[in-house]
Amino acid sequence: MRAKITYLVTAAVLVFYFVLVGSRGVLLIQDGRLLTVTFGVAVLILPVIGLWFLWKNTEFVRRANQLAAELEAEGALPVDELKRLPSGRIDRDSADEVFARRKAETEASPGDWRCWFRLAVAYHDARDTPRARKAMQRAIALHDGKPVRA
Repeated sequence: MRAKITYLVTAAVLVFYFVLVGSRGVLLIQDGRLLTVTFGVAVLILPVIGLWFLWKNTEFVRRANQLAAELEAEGALPVDELKRLPSGRIDRDSADEVFARRKAETEASPGDWRCWFRLAVAYHDARDTPRARKAMQRAIALHDGKPVRA
């Protein structure tokens, strides 16, 4: 729950920032001189890119949470079987062991979104965020019946 609140607060702050920057862009355009109009248009592009990025990330998180809820309803969520250090951090060898099993499971069933979801969790536990995101994107695409690239 704390992560959701943090995400919502961060998103609200970003939207406020985008509105603030956008208003400055409009003021620059209203000045009417070539240089300020050019800067105004450039400044307006930044909030548009930011809003697109925020929307895509929000959609990704929403879809990943839907898959997690569906797996939970099936009783198929990956169980946290990782060993932890006294500090609470995940033991690297334990994460590598679970990752190897999840990877083999996914290679055996490459068309199963559930395997890709579990692999994404294993990547995340192994602190490989870019691959975790790619695996989750693949799980979402497979779940939705969209074509995926090999």
